[in-house]
Order: sequence, then structure tokens, then C-alpha cells
Amino acid sequence: MARNSAAAYGAALLALLVLAGCSVGVPDPAAPRPASSAATLATPTVTPGYDAEAVAARNLPLSAGDRLAAGVPVQLSDGLRDAPRWKPGKQDVAGTSEYRKADGCLVSARVRVNQWPLVVAGDDKASTEALFRYLDPSIVPSYLRSATLRWGGESGKPGPSVEVLALEGGNRGGGRATASFARLFAKSGSSVYVSVSCPNAAALAAARADVAARLAVLPPSV
Repeated sequence: MARNSAAAYGAALLALLVLAGCSVGVPDPAAPRPASSAATLATPTVTPGYDAEAVAARNLPLSAGDRLAAGVPVQLSDGLRDAPRWKPGKQDVAGTSEYRKADGCLVSARVRVNQWPLVVAGDDKASTEALFRYLDPSIVPSYLRSATLRWGGESGKPGPSVEVLALEGGNRGGGRATASFARLFAKSGSSVYVSVSCPNAAALAAARADVAARLAVLPPSV
């Protein structure tokens, strides 16, 4: 009688697990067991053939994206944080940081990694055009213009630049003047995107100058 009760209890428990969406794995006694390995300290990796200092010291036009380390993302500085009349807004939310200026301008800057579906191998210009089309299918390459941002360096001092593509938004979006800057680095599989929105064209011009001087793209350091 006790044996029948135990069998009934076991069947009920199994049914409950199935109804709950759980699964129970039963190991095969004949299957080989994985060999245990002693824990070891991870050592820093160095990308063969990549000279971080040399890359950071030179301008990076769209045609020179192959200088970067393969698969290692770029980053963006927070140089607007301490700029006159600017204050940080939301910071590093899903890779996006915001900065607000006293005159009503808003800058949104973000980094994205694993952008491989948009990458055109060996071509940062075509990859960046694909990024803009992904963000807005109505954008065609003829709308985009070449522009530059800082490429590392020290804020307030002369330094190298990185070429990006820019989209002038006119006064769209509730009458605000807008501009966007982006580059998809094909070799690293990462992208930077900076949008600037201001109450009028004059404020936009000043905000763009601040972005160009303070918001640097940071090259990989490994």
C-alpha cells in the first residue's frame, strides 16, 4: 500500500513540474564526465598588429578604418559634462548619454556594439550610410555630408580628428533645428551616433561647435 502511495505521489509531482513548464534532466550514466580544470587568472589580450598610440595620434578619415583593432569597440567621452552652460542629463542609459544647454539645446550621444548586420566589409562610408538608412529609411547617401569630431586627445587642446557623416535636419521636429553625426567603424563592428537639437539655427551652430570641441570619439586602447 505504501509503495502504491509513493508511486502515485511521484506521478503527481512529475505532472506538476510539466504543467509549470519545468524540465528535469537525467544524466546518462554512460556519458563521459567533463574533466575539471583549475581556475586560472585571465591575461590581458593584445590585438596583433594594432598600435593604439599610433592610431590615436593620427586623423582617422573614413578611408582609414582598417587601422582599428578588429572587433574592439570605440567609445565616446563625456567632455560636454563640464563645458560652460552644459549640464549632464540621463547618463549611460542603454549606451546613451544626454547633455542639456542653458539655451534649450539637447545633445544625445550613444555607442552601439555588434553592428555587424549593417557592416559593409572594409568600407566605413558605406557602413555609415547603411546605419543612417537603418535609423530612417528615407535617408539617401546624397543627404549626408562629411564632418569631423575629436579623435581622442585632450579637451581644449589641438588634436587629431575622426571623419563622420552628418545629416542636417533643418527645423524639423516641432520647429527645432537639428543635426546628426555618425560613423560605423566596420572593422570594430561598433558605431557612434550624436544628435543635436536646438531651438533655432544660431543656437545649433554654437552647440555644434561645442560638440566638435568637447565630445571626443575614443579609439580602442588595446
